[in-house]
Amino acid sequence: MSVSGIGDILALTIMLETGDIGRFATAGNYASYCRCVGRQKLSNGKRKGQGNTKNGNTYWAWAFVEAAKFAVRSNGQIKRYYQRKKDKTNGVVALKAVAHKLARACYYVIRDQVPIETAKAFG
Repeated sequence: MSVSGIGDILALTIMLETGDIGRFATAGNYASYCRCVGRQKLSNGKRKGQGNTKNGNTYWAWAFVEAAKFAVRSNGQIKRYYQRKKDKTNGVVALKAVAHKLARACYYVIRDQVPIETAKAFG
């Protein structure tokens, strides 16, 4: 609950769905299972198909997008990061980028049992 934007319900959802954090080797694997990573299937530099759009946990995807919405509203540093992304792309992509950052931060918070460093994550 030390992560900005995550309250009681979202914290419980994330913790119960995570289970043993040891099953994820890296933060990238965790974020990928949270559906916070873009899907691409490349072969010889060419795009092949749409990839695995339905892989991952739908509850985590919902939880991290909701957390991103609340974090953008409540934390000034995250809001500045969101605005920079939104200026370059659209709002949905920018929100998903914030959700990805939050997922990676949550991985380290859960694994190492330390509070989040927002300046390090969104600086």
